Amino acid sequence: MADARGISRRHMGLGAVALGGGLAFASLPADPAAAAAPTRGDGRPALRHGSAREAGLLPGPLKQLVADAEAFLQPSPRHPWYAGAVLLAGRGRTVALHKPIGMAVRYQAYDEETDTGVEFPPDRQIPMAEDTVFDLASVSKLFTSILAVQQIERGRIELEAPVASYLPDFGRAGKQDVTIRHLLTHTSGFRAWIPLYTAPTYEEKVQRVYDEALAGPPGTAYLYSDLNLISLQLVLEHVTGRRLDVLLREEITEPLGMRRTRYNPPASWKPKIAATEDARRPWSGLDRGLVWGEVHDENAYSLGGVAGHAGVFSDAWDLAVLARTLLDGGVCGRKRILRPESVELMFTDFNTAFPGDEHGLGFELYQHWYMGAMATPRTAGHTGFTGTALVLDPTTDSFLVVLGNSVHPVRSWRSGSAPRVAAANQLARAVPVRPARGRTAWFSGMASAATATLALPALDTSSGVARLSCALWWDTEPKADVLVLESSADGGTTWEPVPFTTRRPGGAAEAHPTGTATGWSGRVWHDLTAELPAAPGLVVRWRYTTDRLYVGRGAYVDGLRVEKGRRRLFDEARPADAARLRAEGWSRETG
Repeated sequence: MADARGISRRHMGLGAVALGGGLAFASLPADPAAAAAPTRGDGRPALRHGSAREAGLLPGPLKQLVADAEAFLQPSPRHPWYAGAVLLAGRGRTVALHKPIGMAVRYQAYDEETDTGVEFPPDRQIPMAEDTVFDLASVSKLFTSILAVQQIERGRIELEAPVASYLPDFGRAGKQDVTIRHLLTHTSGFRAWIPLYTAPTYEEKVQRVYDEALAGPPGTAYLYSDLNLISLQLVLEHVTGRRLDVLLREEITEPLGMRRTRYNPPASWKPKIAATEDARRPWSGLDRGLVWGEVHDENAYSLGGVAGHAGVFSDAWDLAVLARTLLDGGVCGRKRILRPESVELMFTDFNTAFPGDEHGLGFELYQHWYMGAMATPRTAGHTGFTGTALVLDPTTDSFLVVLGNSVHPVRSWRSGSAPRVAAANQLARAVPVRPARGRTAWFSGMASAATATLALPALDTSSGVARLSCALWWDTEPKADVLVLESSADGGTTWEPVPFTTRRPGGAAEAHPTGTATGWSGRVWHDLTAELPAAPGLVVRWRYTTDRLYVGRGAYVDGLRVEKGRRRLFDEARPADAARLRAEGWSRETG
């Protein structure tokens, strides 16, 4: 959901009853892998549990991912970020990490006066399990978007068609030029949120959407809004003649075997559902008490639990199945829910006019504020207000699910997106970078608010042209985190940038006249050359500097060499030369 007071998603990133006897588990499959293990056309599982090595991942960062997540069960800084979470990470067809931590149900109420949670007795608290079901909140928007793209495939909806061509009343209040694409990319001009729950009937809630005026002309700005996906729901239900929950079941969850994904879960599921908030005014729009087994979002609740922007419940394994389906071009086993070219539209930026707000059809792209070091121009995902996130990285064929109940017992206890970022950083770190030329390469590390340097010994470049060459790999938070090649002719008192040129395999040469590299380089090794200044005692170094917020995957350097004509002044391949390198913050890695 959009924040109940209209805060933007990027700013958010910067900042029970008695169970009544025996617990009912029968309506949920007993084993998550067995419950939703769709097969490929050859009969083999499309998704399976396996080791980090089987997934092509490094085990150390996955262990650290869990340790980092567990740290957020403690005050961070004052309150826990969540009562518990389920973590799932994988690559290819292997889920290498599927770990529950903390509690699914811990608090029965929130004490506003003391700012503390009132816990259930220990025998009524419920720990997280691999198959715990969560209110996905705004991750629900992805399902609505997939359903819309399906209808675009089938010709029932046109991407550039005005919404009013399907819903004439939508065109009121200056919205006649809003298109389906505007809804899917949050460029319609809708404000973030309005309290639909204050309207007494469903029909009056819909009329409020139709009567809502825009905050700005469509297509001129990015503004994340729940109203976009609510409007898209109305379009889908109109053109198909089916309710959104029926569309979800018939078009996505049944074909993919996602048996734990639905709107309005039945009461028998409640013991397996993570509780959310003690919803009371003024922090909630409605006085509902502990929300557990029902949708948390007030507008979705008032719409009967079925809404385009929120309301879907699911578990980590089901979301992994969805992730694998999209990474495989829309197919899972013998079932296809989208054509590959349609999936490509969901991973393609339509918001090039709004840098920093990259967006495919439904999916957010390249958002370091929750994707962390997994973020690339094609990394797609979404978060949910309740503490959920799904991230897909096509460049490494990896996927991450973080499901937390971070509004339990109250939304004010958590801020920002630190647990999501930490998990994404570690999964990105788990994807190995193989050295370009030898057994090891120099790695800058991924620390935030840090400076790491890798310096060659002083060299005499005073006569003739000296050239530095090496292999370079970099992926950093654009502009905020920078890799610099620089030199000093006075023993390190002053430093000047050294321009260099890089060339990726099969690509054209790219000049770096400021001696810097930042952002996305394709996560491939580049050949680098640079002419060095003339000086009798020139020191050349790499300097990698990060800000305090987010980081990319970092930088790697391999095969450093300095030549003057046919003479080698420095060659990292020679042990004596390699021993003279001075590394601060950089380390040798095998990948």
